[in-house]
Amino acid sequence: MRNGTVTTFILLGLTDDPELQVLIFIFLFINYTLSITGNLTIVTLTFVDSHLKTPMYFFLKNFSFLEISLTSSCIPRYLYSIATGDKVTTYNACFIQGFITDLCGITEFYLLATMSYDRYVAICKPLHYVTIMSSQVCRILIISSWMAGLCILIPPLILGLNLKFCDSNKIDHFGCDAFPLVEISCSDTWLMEHTVIICAVLTLNMTLTCVVLSYAYIIRTIFRFPSVQQRKKAFSTCSSHMIVVSLTYGTCIFIYMNPTAKEEVTIKKVVSLLIFSVSPTLNPFIYTLRNNQVKKAFKDLIRRIALLSS
Repeated sequence: MRNGTVTTFILLGLTDDPELQVLIFIFLFINYTLSITGNLTIVTLTFVDSHLKTPMYFFLKNFSFLEISLTSSCIPRYLYSIATGDKVTTYNACFIQGFITDLCGITEFYLLATMSYDRYVAICKPLHYVTIMSSQVCRILIISSWMAGLCILIPPLILGLNLKFCDSNKIDHFGCDAFPLVEISCSDTWLMEHTVIICAVLTLNMTLTCVVLSYAYIIRTIFRFPSVQQRKKAFSTCSSHMIVVSLTYGTCIFIYMNPTAKEEVTIKKVVSLLIFSVSPTLNPFIYTLRNNQVKKAFKDLIRRIALLSS
């Protein structure tokens, strides 16, 4: 500490039990490896396979990039902390980590809303799909998602940079999250706390409204299809995205909207771990296991690699 202000933080992590730390390390390392491998595979396939050049896979590629960035922003640091016992992080490193994780997390919601709109156009307006979802429109939607995430993040970020830390520098978390930082600050945090809640509610309401409206029109259109085969095909196209949306919104609503979750620190840390570690691992499998085009592209890529290696 210097001049009454903390210059380093100590990340306490999930537990001090050495045996549990070993299990957590193995669990996180496996999940992180699978997450990076799965999401990088999706990114690679969308670049090399000509059949995956549609808007749907363009958005999926960007979603995978976001997942890689989100999980890489905090999981490697926590793995390093468990392996070496070094829990100290600098003030600047802490806020950079918080900025990256929050920006990726917020942008992910807007991208999920964009992907819902893409499915709406594909199913409800199939004849106009190519015209509406042109490459220029897709790029604009991606840039807009990032800009919306940045605009939502700026107000709490400015307030967070003005927080003072006098008495304690121990963060009861495995990463630099907003609420644990607020808890140890010696500044008046009322405005900061309410700004974070307002930004979270605003993001969830705006994006969730878009998702719900898109799928309301999609379901209405699907039930108008004459054959059962067409309905099954349409539902299978949307089912992967609906599962990911449910996982993402469910965990975040639990953290920010459930008042008891703010008191149950351990539960919040575990749910945060699911967001940063488990979700990025599951998403590639959710999108690929039910998608014949991606599976075919993956098999073709394996064949090419085998031919080149031989």
